[in-house]
Amino acid sequence: MNQKVYRRTLSVIFLIIFVDLVGFGILIPIIPLLLADPSSAFYLLPTSMSVGTGYILLGLLTAVYPLMQFISAPILGQLSDRYGRKKLLLISVFGTFISYIIFAIGILLANLPLLFFARAIDGITGGNISIAQAVMSDITKPQDRAKNFGLIGAAFGLGFILGPFLGGKLSDPTIVSWFNASTPFFFAAVLSFIEMMLILFVLAETLKKKDTSIRLNPLQSLSNIAAAYKHKSIRVILAVAFLDNLGFTFFTTFIAVLYIVRFGFTQGDIGNMFAYVGICFALSQFVILRRLPKNKEYQILFIGMLGTAIMLFAYAFVNAWQELLLVIPVFSVFNGFVQAYLPAIVSRSAGKSIQGEILGINASVYSLGQVIPPALAGYIAAVFAVQVPILIAAVVTLITAAVVWAFRKRITSPLHSTTDTFRHD
Repeated sequence: MNQKVYRRTLSVIFLIIFVDLVGFGILIPIIPLLLADPSSAFYLLPTSMSVGTGYILLGLLTAVYPLMQFISAPILGQLSDRYGRKKLLLISVFGTFISYIIFAIGILLANLPLLFFARAIDGITGGNISIAQAVMSDITKPQDRAKNFGLIGAAFGLGFILGPFLGGKLSDPTIVSWFNASTPFFFAAVLSFIEMMLILFVLAETLKKKDTSIRLNPLQSLSNIAAAYKHKSIRVILAVAFLDNLGFTFFTTFIAVLYIVRFGFTQGDIGNMFAYVGICFALSQFVILRRLPKNKEYQILFIGMLGTAIMLFAYAFVNAWQELLLVIPVFSVFNGFVQAYLPAIVSRSAGKSIQGEILGINASVYSLGQVIPPALAGYIAAVFAVQVPILIAAVVTLITAAVVWAFRKRITSPLHSTTDTFRHD
């Protein structure tokens, strides 16, 4: 691939992920108010239901997307190895487009089953990030993996700067009289349409050798994880990925509810706070990550895990929202290390011909880590308090750091190129 096409592909993938995360970020300030804040004008549940029931429903609604993605992500990864990245990425984004429209209609009709249905559709087709990572792997030299995957992290950060901020504003009727809770979802659908146009007319196909021998299996997520377990280098790093996402999802599921309960945040306040997180995260990727040594991957990953755990404990105990302005920048730096180095290590654990598949497996592991916490966190918050899921997140992340340290020799040992027999073990 010549340098011009290489730079254009990098730019397009950055824009695709950025637009995708803007669309996702738009939803963050709204969804907790729909089910977890009876004082909000957006609240959809009848007043006869308890607040705890709303917490449980919020957790279950959050769990639907990763549950569906757990089933479909490795299949999408394999399909991208067989038919090409571009086609599968286009199908994935189209599913996201449809899901946003259905979710908006569900809000307007106050129809909870439609909300669950919309999240299921998005989960089934939601391979956007894993396929984009496969594109990045197709065009990236081994020594540039952490740097280029850091670009994905930066796109995440920039998406979170704009997305939650827009979500708070687009749902505020004091800004425009016809704005309501459904408006951000319709806007996110427009962004997904723009994403489809970028993929269709600008993105070049990066998979040069397609694997037509792949046989699809509806239980591929389970069989691939079982096969990966037989390979020591992959087994350890996938376990780290699972634990990392397990802890992080406990945090993300109820942090907005904590903002509402403890600080009385509105959707605009939540959007502003998440935008601040996005600014800090993007700066950590652009400014700090690129200055880190390239041959210290596991050390930086361990420091990132440990620092993230400490900052999660701090999140749970802040008493004034102003304290978050100090906690969030430090949290963003440490978590930025994890988000850049962990997928880079996973990526180089596989041969180049099956990058889509191994990243699909990684997405499946991440999805499994995202299913369990929301389903549990809703019950935990209902029975105990909304800060307890945040404390659990801190403990799990601390355990993850301990695993990285304990198995550092396996993580840093030469990773063998995985052959096509990996898939059929």
